[in-house]
Amino acid sequence: MTIFLTNENFDAPEISYGFFGRNGGVSEGIYNSLNVGLGSNDDPALVHENRNIIRQNMGIDNLSTLYQIHSNISHVIDAPLTEVREGDAFVTKTPRVAIGILTADCGPILFHGQSDSGPVIGAAHAGWGGAVKGILESTIDKMLSEGAELSSIKAMIGPCIGPQIYEVSKNFLDPFLVHNKTAVKFFNAKINTDTFLFDLPAYIEFRLRHRGVQTIIQSGIDTYTNDQDYFSYRRKTHKLEPDYGRQMAVIVIK
Repeated sequence: MTIFLTNENFDAPEISYGFFGRNGGVSEGIYNSLNVGLGSNDDPALVHENRNIIRQNMGIDNLSTLYQIHSNISHVIDAPLTEVREGDAFVTKTPRVAIGILTADCGPILFHGQSDSGPVIGAAHAGWGGAVKGILESTIDKMLSEGAELSSIKAMIGPCIGPQIYEVSKNFLDPFLVHNKTAVKFFNAKINTDTFLFDLPAYIEFRLRHRGVQTIIQSGIDTYTNDQDYFSYRRKTHKLEPDYGRQMAVIVIK
């Protein structure tokens, strides 16, 4: 059975969405089992079948994703993609155009809001690089350009690496402090080391609130420690595994 995460505080009658984990697919070994990452070394046929499983679970006949590059590039689309695009977020107000982003520790963020003509939705991939470069603000700006009212926008931050495991060096702080010096509060110094623990989900929420989003839901799930349910790039690195799978978050206007 394929299980995906939702939250009643994010639900809306006009949309369907889900944060999928690693279970319920057909991949094997380190990719077990719902690996949707075409950039992994998994069998592409199995990855495509896993994506089909997600479409079936969501009741959709299309699913657009991006070649993600940890950027601030977002795209507005009004039809399913037929070509590869680089970027880290989607926005659409077109019904039945499903948008998805892939993660394996980075933050998956889904959005929905209202315009005079109906819902506007978004999906963003925010690791530390994308977050500090402005991918969240770029997504919100695109939603506003499509008519969404800022006060109507809700955001849900899905499973990502937790604040008790994301260890970084001192120099890592520099670009965060250039943007806003108060970001130092998201870094906790480790005793007797020269490293910090970084709170990625809290930093994402900080950026969203700073841009004016009032309703933000945190999943509170750590991908690193939940190894049975989620893929994790950092866990793969610590375990010296040769590769890793990716999970997907999807949203669509009905």
